[in-house]
Amino acid sequence: MVARIHPVLGPPDRPVGRPPALSLYRSVLLTLVLMRQNPAQTVAADWFGVSQPTVSRIVRRIAPLIGQVTCLHTPPLPDALAGRVVLVDGALVPTDDHASHRKANHNTKHRQAGVTVQVPAALDGTLPAVTGPVEGRTHDSNAYTLTGLDVLLCDTQVVGDLGYQGTPAIRPRRKRPGHTRHTPADKTWNTSISRIRWAVEHAIAHPKDRKILATGYRPRLTELPTLIRIVTSLEYYRQGW
Repeated sequence: MVARIHPVLGPPDRPVGRPPALSLYRSVLLTLVLMRQNPAQTVAADWFGVSQPTVSRIVRRIAPLIGQVTCLHTPPLPDALAGRVVLVDGALVPTDDHASHRKANHNTKHRQAGVTVQVPAALDGTLPAVTGPVEGRTHDSNAYTLTGLDVLLCDTQVVGDLGYQGTPAIRPRRKRPGHTRHTPADKTWNTSISRIRWAVEHAIAHPKDRKILATGYRPRLTELPTLIRIVTSLEYYRQGW
């Protein structure tokens, strides 16, 4: 990663003033540690022997460069989805309870603030895409349209859960009106869908290994879409796209 970022930065200017607080290697390491472990910036500052404002400046400088040097690993869509059965599900990225976004980003299902992304996955658990975030209160069926998946996957067989009612996605069957239990045929249908949907849960879990998307995002919400793209690019890089 450092070897890729170094040419992007170009040759260093003539030294003027104090040297940088951290070398390029340690700056990249600091940024990746913050994504992976999601400590408070004050804690990371103690780990690396710098101040919290320095941590903030380094992350804002290095994180976009990581996204830039890994962009070649982003799979071409919709080519990566062509001819595949695609599983789709929504995932919540928890955020701080910002007062200005409290109502829009409160997710009733998870009972916490956050934004929602849509995650398509292949049957083997491969992650071909992660959409941009929408408000946390957005239902999966609406998010499917708002994120453009309805157009991207219009010619693809899609399997979803009960949250995708009203979309073309194949989904489990609800109990029929007036019945207290599923019919044998409905049970067989729902079981067959459940047996393949494990893959999308695995696909969601991989980017959330970077705990900054799993345990609570604290910086500015305006920077979150960029961070989601960077973390997704890192996952593509890990998968060897």
